Amino acid sequence: MGSALPLGDPAPPDGRLPADVHIDPVSDFGVYLHVPFCRVRCGYCDFNTYTATELRGARQDAYADEVLREIALSKDVLGDRGPLRPAQTVFFGGGTPTLLPPGDLARMLDGVRAAFDLAPGAEVTVEANPDTMTDAVAQTLADAGVTRLSVGMQSAVPHVLAALDRTHDPANIATAVAAARRAGLAVSLDLIYGAPGETLEDWRTSLETAIALQPDHVSAYALIVEEGTKLERQIRRGEVPAPDDDLQADMYELADELLGAAGYGWYEVSNWATGGAQRSRHNMSYWRGQDWWGYGPGAHSHVGGLRWWNVKHPAAYAQRMAAGQSPAAGRELPDAEARRLEAILLQSRIVDGVPVSEATPEGRRAVASLIADGLIDGAAAIGGTVVLTRRGRLLADAVVRALTV
Repeated sequence: MGSALPLGDPAPPDGRLPADVHIDPVSDFGVYLHVPFCRVRCGYCDFNTYTATELRGARQDAYADEVLREIALSKDVLGDRGPLRPAQTVFFGGGTPTLLPPGDLARMLDGVRAAFDLAPGAEVTVEANPDTMTDAVAQTLADAGVTRLSVGMQSAVPHVLAALDRTHDPANIATAVAAARRAGLAVSLDLIYGAPGETLEDWRTSLETAIALQPDHVSAYALIVEEGTKLERQIRRGEVPAPDDDLQADMYELADELLGAAGYGWYEVSNWATGGAQRSRHNMSYWRGQDWWGYGPGAHSHVGGLRWWNVKHPAAYAQRMAAGQSPAAGRELPDAEARRLEAILLQSRIVDGVPVSEATPEGRRAVASLIADGLIDGAAAIGGTVVLTRRGRLLADAVVRALTV
């Protein structure tokens, strides 16, 4: 049911922001809407999600109304601090947002629109399980203002899906993509590599299948073993092998090679798009440290440098909303140095890179070594920007350590 919430300062019941938090009225504002429901729990998943038997006092059919109450609260909180900004991006994540009736998702989006308005050309994304997507669902979402569908493909190989505890029919991936296209939605496919028993050829099959569907965007994530998950327990007991770092590196290089040859350019370590307009603007807002409000149990928010996170369980969230209280469980305001180091961590992952001047003095002196090791682009560094090479993307954590030591 997700990892533990961070430690932090107590959040007030009314959700008001500290007086010393400054909100830039012209900075972008995004919205994240968390839908924490899943039919089954995947063995690798550490997200804050719940199956029907784990809800204990929360109701799926009441969830949209609860989120609408938090949206109303957020309008009051942000309205006290100046003009409200329209949402540039909206992202329905989970969990499985499409387990809710599409009309509920539409009502939640209408709530955002009524509170803040949507900026012209706003990007509105819904994550979807392939088995839940039909023409009717896709058209309802498009009519509501959704512009983009992110389909949880994960793999095209049945035994790999089984190793991940994914239950969808691989044939339904193409069905979901076709339904989205008929409704006029842009399409992203999410893949995971490095599952127990997955070979390089299995991964090639998944990549080639994804490319053949001609999505606008592809995300490919290395499987990470999170503490407390079913997968972690299976590995600890010796029932399945741990991910092989060398094999995952080969899989990443294959992904970059095949996607690049098919016209997809990398713009973040794990993300490729057919062009700049097809990049996930919502995720870019995270990597660039912009403002967003996260709604729902366990959702995190970031406004004016302040971060806060909501209570985790849907029942606790419902109780807070029924009482007219903020669902925030805690918050923190990092100092300028912490924000600078975090900016290096996040911005170094994207193709725009991070200014060399942002690195520590030791980090700036390390740039030559990073170039010699083939981890960053030498020409970009001469121009004053750290941009990762393919090898650097594989060793991004090492680059960040060198820049921030």
